[in-house]
Amino acid sequence: MNRESRGIHEVLRDKTIKQLNNLSIKKMQLNTVIFDMDGLLIDSEPLWQEAAEEVFALYNFKLTLAQYETSTGLRTKEFVDYWFKMFNIDAQYSPDAEKKIIEVVTHKIMHKGRIMPGVHYIFNFFESLNFRIGIASSSPKELIDIVIEMAEIGHQVHAVSSAQELPYGKPHPQVYLDCASLLKTSPEECLCFEDSFNGMIAAKAAKMKCVVVPSSSQSNSKKWGAADLQLSSLQNFGKLLYESLS
Repeated sequence: MNRESRGIHEVLRDKTIKQLNNLSIKKMQLNTVIFDMDGLLIDSEPLWQEAAEEVFALYNFKLTLAQYETSTGLRTKEFVDYWFKMFNIDAQYSPDAEKKIIEVVTHKIMHKGRIMPGVHYIFNFFESLNFRIGIASSSPKELIDIVIEMAEIGHQVHAVSSAQELPYGKPHPQVYLDCASLLKTSPEECLCFEDSFNGMIAAKAAKMKCVVVPSSSQSNSKKWGAADLQLSSLQNFGKLLYESLS
């Protein structure tokens, strides 16, 4: 290759690299935020635990706090199936137990549910950035709608995705991918907020950035190392942290 040909080749190479870099930068620009619900937007995890304890008592077993925490973020069906198998309960009773837990927890959330600190702040923050806003939860769609109404954020939520009827729930990424599709955005443009390990794995498997806000009892665990950022409250998120992620 002569000097002139090498020069043309290098110019074309540099131009191609620049175009690829610009495409990568454009592709990674965040424009969408997707929130988990239970334990993040509403303090419902203790209520789910209460409901599970009441229903599992009918089958003569009880979970420890450590056991319960290993299965947070799972759909109710998977949660029930897993513990029924662990305690040798006949699987034929699983559908009824699942239905009872959902009925009990829905009643508890409607009467005792408390919206988490920082919810209105964080929704207003992303609304001010003109972000698309979604919710991707393992809970049934009916329960998600109840919480949205309780939190008074319906006018800010553009899409809702429930894993309840999907073939797989969290830590499978489908519920997040479905939410991104409904919001007409790509996974690389999404920032997720989660409070559970299974939820974090789902978000990262979807190739989305993930901020975790775990409960205080789990905040020191090394398992959150895969997250892009860890916070103690939604209220602690702000412009500087957003810029560090974007």
